[in-house]
Amino acid sequence: MLPTGLSSVYFGWSTAAGIAGNVFAFVLFVSTEQFSGLPYIYALLNCLICSWYGMPVVKTGIILVATVNSVGAVFQLVYLSMFITHAERAIKLRMIGLIAAVVVVFAFVVFVSLGLLDYDERQTFVEYLSVASLISMFASLLSIIGVFKKDPFLYIPNGIGTILGLVQLALYSY
Repeated sequence: MLPTGLSSVYFGWSTAAGIAGNVFAFVLFVSTEQFSGLPYIYALLNCLICSWYGMPVVKTGIILVATVNSVGAVFQLVYLSMFITHAERAIKLRMIGLIAAVVVVFAFVVFVSLGLLDYDERQTFVEYLSVASLISMFASLLSIIGVFKKDPFLYIPNGIGTILGLVQLALYSY
């Protein structure tokens, strides 16, 4: 237990870090460009799982995680809608199928976590899923690099994003 003075400082820094994380995540959500639909699918699944993780029924005290990821899920659905609108027929059908798969996976996660697990087990289950979904989301963004070879304007931001994603995962595990 921290002394009273340090406890309030820790809480202040923790809140500031949470708000900064929300701001940076929001910027990430609105700055995604249309290279492939797959990163949007992974980001949607990640946002849904991380939103679920931030809900008090899974873990208390991290509602900011739920709010920013809920906004992120809405952005991903908007991006996917625009992507599907302008895609060729075969790609449209594939993307609609992938969205349906995301909905089924998320429904399964909610069902298992609420129906089969107690509070502590639920928290651990969703924590591991959120880490896996974060890794998948950041890895899907790196798939774009193979398409645009020798372009430092893609390598540098995606590389930095990967490093920041790893830092974020380390903070989650801590």
